[in-house]
Amino acid sequence: MPYKGGSRLSGERASKLGHLDIIQSDLVNELIDQFESYDPEIVETDAKWEKIDLSEEPLRLIFAVDGSKQTVRSDLPPYKELSFIKTTLLRLDQYALDKLDPDAPHPMALRDIMADAAMYHATVLPLKGVRVKGKNNYDAVRQIIFESLNDHSLNREPYNTLKWLAYELWTGQPKKSPSFSCPHCSEEVSGLPYNTDEGECEHCNGHLFLSDMIGFHLEMGEDVAPDSVSTAYMLIHETLLLFTGIRHFWEKKKYKVLNNALFLKDGPLTLRSQYSKLVIPIRNFIEFAKVQGVEIHIAGQEKTGAFVDHLEIIAKYAPAGSFYAPSNDYIRKEVQHRPERAEPYGFRTNYGNKLFVKVDNYHYLVMSIPTGNYVDTKSAADLFGLKKILATLPSILSHRHECALIPIELANGVASLSSYPSAAILKIFADI
Repeated sequence: MPYKGGSRLSGERASKLGHLDIIQSDLVNELIDQFESYDPEIVETDAKWEKIDLSEEPLRLIFAVDGSKQTVRSDLPPYKELSFIKTTLLRLDQYALDKLDPDAPHPMALRDIMADAAMYHATVLPLKGVRVKGKNNYDAVRQIIFESLNDHSLNREPYNTLKWLAYELWTGQPKKSPSFSCPHCSEEVSGLPYNTDEGECEHCNGHLFLSDMIGFHLEMGEDVAPDSVSTAYMLIHETLLLFTGIRHFWEKKKYKVLNNALFLKDGPLTLRSQYSKLVIPIRNFIEFAKVQGVEIHIAGQEKTGAFVDHLEIIAKYAPAGSFYAPSNDYIRKEVQHRPERAEPYGFRTNYGNKLFVKVDNYHYLVMSIPTGNYVDTKSAADLFGLKKILATLPSILSHRHECALIPIELANGVASLSSYPSAAILKIFADI
């Protein structure tokens, strides 16, 4: 590896002549020839595509969530870092969407749809070099996260959803929160008492927030928090916003509204690492709703990643108006290219199973659909509310971007914090 340049001396440059030794290899030249040649082949795959049933009525009420973040850094040492985060929940009505031109929607029509249709949350986390009076950075971030989840501009609804999930309040049975590592002594806390906001560690008597259960502190040091903490906060808040709408209709017993609503999330239905503690309560709720006979339609759309790359290849040979729900065996062999594992894909982290959809010759999507309790997808019947979700997709396709959905596209427009000029503007305010 070359030496980097500093303030006094220039950096070391890579050797241009070093390539000569490489291209003298017969194996290297053979691989280069194959890389540069274009000989399209039909990709053999075990995917068994099924026809989309369009006899179902499309869902008329649509909620979409998305989030964005920008981390800004000061120009001079000692460097300071702040991360700005914004999340959005957008409500749309199919009747209004039907009037939009999917190729070039009129700005005024978009304005009318967006009026009073979006709620958003914004916060900022100090990651490095920012002092909060009387606290180190570790405790300051913990408290900011707790207070941000209690955002009074949203009537504390996302935080109430966190409690609803953590204590599984829909069952009506007293239950502790999931266990978690104490942010003070690192011992395992058995859980906070039923329906409480704060408590004490049973080992060191340290003060605990319910938000500590999620596990943000496990990534932080005493004086520095990595950028991944702000990413995790954004993903958690997106999930809480998504289930806030579901909780609202559930508690109001508006089951008919739930049966006719689609809840869309930008990204897969997954929470990784320590943040996966919420996955089990979410699965438990979906299973509870299935037993109660209340159909809830939740879907996440992936825009990038291994599954999107794989679908881009196999979708060419799939019939239009079809879908395929890959099993764990298919994911392991065809997408991940990994040996068999002790646990199936997504067993601890996913609350939705993968679904490949080819709506037409121009739109193919990687979706996630919940199953309730974890199952290795063997049949489309495992995916909760699948028929109505698939029947809704053709009416919400966008032609402005590749394989886009209008609700997610609009939610992204509200939540997005672009690198320029937004990041520059945020930096100006951060430097004051």
